[in-house]
Amino acid sequence: MSSNRKVDVAIVGAGILGLAHAYFAAKRGRSVVVFERTPRAQGASVRNFGMIWPIGQKAGVVHQMAMRSHQIWNEMLDASRLQYRPTGSLHVVYHQDEADVAREFVERAPALGYTCTWLSPAGVRTKSTSVNSKGLLGGIWSPTELTVDPRQILAKLPAFLAEKFGVQFRFGTAVKSIDLPNIEAGSETWQATNAIVCGGDDFETLFPELFATSGIDRCKLQMMRTAPQTNGWELGPALAAGLTLRFYPAFEICTATLPKYKERVARELADYDRFAIHTLVSQTADGALTLGDSHEYGLAVDIFNKTEIDELVMNNVREFLVAPDLSIAQRWYGVYAKHPDKAWIAIDAAPGVRIVTAVGGSGMTLSFGLAEQMIREMNI
Repeated sequence: MSSNRKVDVAIVGAGILGLAHAYFAAKRGRSVVVFERTPRAQGASVRNFGMIWPIGQKAGVVHQMAMRSHQIWNEMLDASRLQYRPTGSLHVVYHQDEADVAREFVERAPALGYTCTWLSPAGVRTKSTSVNSKGLLGGIWSPTELTVDPRQILAKLPAFLAEKFGVQFRFGTAVKSIDLPNIEAGSETWQATNAIVCGGDDFETLFPELFATSGIDRCKLQMMRTAPQTNGWELGPALAAGLTLRFYPAFEICTATLPKYKERVARELADYDRFAIHTLVSQTADGALTLGDSHEYGLAVDIFNKTEIDELVMNNVREFLVAPDLSIAQRWYGVYAKHPDKAWIAIDAAPGVRIVTAVGGSGMTLSFGLAEQMIREMNI
């Protein structure tokens, strides 16, 4: 199919953040091309839980953006008829100090815009038959989370954007330079009025000098997936456990209880702190369970996975998850860009050119809300 190599907006990267920017630019009537250096998206956007997870986001602006993103996800998923699971989430707890944090959160969080309630063990069981009842003290129920299958979404969303909005895609085409209006991409030269760079953890190809001074780091995480569960078994709400309470910024509001819990984990579960492990469980479109994860920081990513990490994750998962088959069918690692203090980074690299990256482990959650804000700020 022939194409016009002159567009209003050029986007670098067909991960979820790039696709979200394409969605909003195209909805505003702009002509859009998306360049992706690989034949298909294969970075952090397909190597995650697929959780749209407002409950984990820091109170205030970031949580508000997550809730807006959640709304847009629902609109986009319904319009595209892509599959998703609007099942909400449960944080289940088995130790008194975990329960103390959870209870403080549900006491304080609603005033800050979170929708959540404390459930007794019996209440947890009414929401999920996948939770281990032995030793269960209760849990946080939140209806605002939904789960997509990231591999399916990233594979099918480009076709929807192309058909619905006329977005052009150039997979297997690396952008070599941007000097608007000219963009050198593969063997082609394009012209664009604006460019948005959503290259994930690629800090070396475009504007490396800006990345070098940005403070952005890389984070490696290890994850696993089971085979599809048998006989149509459903996980129900996405699950998290006590260790997650010390990981997500939302729980920083628990000033009376969280420090004591963190101290106990550091003392008794040092390996979980060493690899920054907390455990989440989501279900894919075909019924498999995604399990993880760990967090190792540093610009030089260790390409070799650690068996020890997988074992620590599985040991914790087995404490709270009851499922037909927890044998592992796939193992992988992901890498994402993260800033130590900021929820995302937006850098104006040149007139009309913006880098948007470092959404950390919240790319699926924040992508559409962040893209809407960036398109508005750039007056595209």
